[in-house]
Amino acid sequence: MHQQVITIFGATGLQGGSVIKTFLGDRKLKGWLIRGVTRNASSEKARDLAAKGVEVVEANLNDRVSVLKAVQGSTVVYGVTNYWESLDKNLEVQQGKNIADAAKEAQVQHYIWSSLPNITKRKHIAIGPFAREYSHGFAVSGGVLSCVYHFDSKAEVESYVRSLDIPASFFMPGLYASNLTTNLIKKTPLEDGWRFFLPAPSTAEIPFFDVNDTGKFVKGMILNREQVLGKQILGASNYMTPAEAIETFKSLFPKAGENVAFVEMTHDAYRGVLTSQGLPAFAAEELLQNLRLLAEFGYYGRAKLDESHAILDDELMTWTQFARCAKEFEGLE
Repeated sequence: MHQQVITIFGATGLQGGSVIKTFLGDRKLKGWLIRGVTRNASSEKARDLAAKGVEVVEANLNDRVSVLKAVQGSTVVYGVTNYWESLDKNLEVQQGKNIADAAKEAQVQHYIWSSLPNITKRKHIAIGPFAREYSHGFAVSGGVLSCVYHFDSKAEVESYVRSLDIPASFFMPGLYASNLTTNLIKKTPLEDGWRFFLPAPSTAEIPFFDVNDTGKFVKGMILNREQVLGKQILGASNYMTPAEAIETFKSLFPKAGENVAFVEMTHDAYRGVLTSQGLPAFAAEELLQNLRLLAEFGYYGRAKLDESHAILDDELMTWTQFARCAKEFEGLE
């Protein structure tokens, strides 16, 4: 019997790194050859992976030949792209298609694409035995939110993958927990307190997701292959509102919590903060609409998470656990 091989794109990144860590340490995945794909096999992170037994290979997502070479002989491929490196929707779509084409040509047994919902409109292609119905009918914006490019680009690639008629599943990560502690919950020196800033109401539902849990979801998808083929797995621990997040903050840090509050920012104010930090206006609008999505339409269209959790062996990170260990909150009482 040939050794099973998982090829993981973005090996030195957050999602890919989590998948590799899971495969290195989980007894249920023992015996797999772990192949990590990176642009620079000589980087410190890549060398660290190689020292742990990962087969590190180089590939450029814009170079179809190198991508195909990287996935040859793979049993499973985990594909992920990073829109924020280029801020170019069309480039990300092409990169995603390059990985998908390579997975098809290499005849992988299971292709897992890191996807997201199409916010502008719903695209649905179902051809062949592996291109099954969407498992969640997302309530999208119908054009109201038309600038969330990093969602729509990944959804466009998902539609393309479905059209290829290959055995595939789709992992859909929630809102990174690190965004809460680095971008949304901040110390305000002038008011000597903490504020949760959001261009949406305090009742908005945040799909809480620690990116370090990516590997737990991918493990579940691989061990339950037949169950998840053609389906979208929602990568979130739970839905949490800003009001609930603040209450947890107060319970963890009673002294700091004496002066913590939620601030609903106007859309103009939020755009202004981002552009003042050097972000292009179109990207500022994109991030604004991304957060408006939470309250206006639902990140996942308010789909339940139970089906996605059913494939998991491992407990997911909670906001309480994450906040307690967050470096941004270090030293708080």
